[in-house]
Amino acid sequence: MDSKALLSLNNLSVWYTAGHPVLSSLSLDLGEHEVVGLIGLNGAGKTTFIKTVSGLLPGYRLDSAAWEGHLFSFRDKAFKRNRYIVFAEDRSFQYFTFREYLAYVAASYGVSLPDVFDLIRGFHFEDYANVFLKELSTGNLKKAYLITAFALRPKLLLLDEPVNGLDFQSTEFLYQLMAEYKQYGTLLFSSHILESICLTSDRVLVLEQGRISRTFTGAEIAAGNIREVLADDEHH
Repeated sequence: MDSKALLSLNNLSVWYTAGHPVLSSLSLDLGEHEVVGLIGLNGAGKTTFIKTVSGLLPGYRLDSAAWEGHLFSFRDKAFKRNRYIVFAEDRSFQYFTFREYLAYVAASYGVSLPDVFDLIRGFHFEDYANVFLKELSTGNLKKAYLITAFALRPKLLLLDEPVNGLDFQSTEFLYQLMAEYKQYGTLLFSSHILESICLTSDRVLVLEQGRISRTFTGAEIAAGNIREVLADDEHH
């Protein structure tokens, strides 16, 4: 475990049904101010991992977990105030407008209401800021949560399949935000889209059979290299 890491997890196992682990013996360190892509075949456990770190799944075992060098639990209030998650699908707060949701989140995290003008313009969300979340399309709902995430600028931002549902222009804007995020904190995102991984990541973790099987950094982060590893995983 790296004492200088922002987040360190040692031997994480997660299950929905006892005796049938989805993740097993997974260990990782996330540094401060880096963008990390998590990729794996469908069913590899990417969403399960993000839900676990979010404190949503009770069925897990962990040898040790450290946040900024101190032992912690996923449900600790101090940790929860330093992380924000955008899930692949999220239908909570249906009767809030985006503006109401943003105000609620800012208050919950103990921060002043952020300026989101540039984010709203970048995601072409001007016409939807005062619409109930339940009335938004899948793509616009995803934009509402992404705008909140990038406005909040937590130390740890977790995105689960962030590109899903977005139009081309919004996807390009998202890539720009993701690549620039390390000036504010650490971004970990899961994706099955190689383009998003290769364009934004400082480091790529391959999730296979419940654990991190391979790490790519620097010039190694190329679609061909990652595709080759995923193809090998598929044939195992």
